[in-house]
Amino acid sequence: MKKLTKKKSLKLISLVGLFVLLFIIWIIWDNVHIQTTHYSIEDEALPEAFDGFKVAQISDLHNKDWGADLAEILEQEQPDLIAITGDLIDSSTEDFSPALSLIESLTSIAPIYFVTGNHEAWHIQYDALEKSLIDKGITILDDQAIEIGKDSSVLTLMGIQDPAFSEDTSDTFENTLTKLADSSDEYTVLLSHRPERFQSYVESNVNIVLSGHAHGGQFRLPFIGGLVAPDQGLFPEYTAGVHTAEETSMIVSRGLGNSIIPIRFNNPPELVIVTLNH
Repeated sequence: MKKLTKKKSLKLISLVGLFVLLFIIWIIWDNVHIQTTHYSIEDEALPEAFDGFKVAQISDLHNKDWGADLAEILEQEQPDLIAITGDLIDSSTEDFSPALSLIESLTSIAPIYFVTGNHEAWHIQYDALEKSLIDKGITILDDQAIEIGKDSSVLTLMGIQDPAFSEDTSDTFENTLTKLADSSDEYTVLLSHRPERFQSYVESNVNIVLSGHAHGGQFRLPFIGGLVAPDQGLFPEYTAGVHTAEETSMIVSRGLGNSIIPIRFNNPPELVIVTLNH
């Protein structure tokens, strides 16, 4: 009887050990591979010439070095445009090489447009990063709007500077967004780091918003979603996926890197590919 009990105990310990090992392997794998998520946005307001227009979104890289992996995926995807929606680097970063090497590998794939995140605002050497990006041919869209033409049609690509750059974050952000939105009668795509401002985007009648910042809620729980996100707190609403209200669709990237919390759970780093359809 004692021998039988001992065998059962050893079997139970072995099973628990195997479960723990597999769980650790899963967590590691969950943090070191890129998940590519494809979204298709159907909108009759989109000019027909832009039907099938593909945008790749990079967000919250935090200076993570993916080697050649990210560039290889984007080379296969062949987007019409690459949008970087903030936190390309981390505020603790001293060496920008990983982020700048990635940029160099992407410039031959598609035009790249960039808006800042809070970590750019917090970095004392952001001016140096900005200069390097401009030197590499990147278009910085902080509080700017440009027109992208295709055949005889146009859409407006807008970007807004992260509110962490401003002391009066709320009013400055809202006023700038209103001016940008009012400056165009065309179909609008907005790059903005902050998903928690969704209602402001809706009120400004922006058609498409690409956002990040929430890191997917860092730890994603089955049937619940993200656990915590900056500026949204516990059980945040806007951490991933597509959110739609009235004429506005916001796509939130889970991001490609980590910052304060170095580990993700059930939340692999994400490259977002958005295809616009008329």
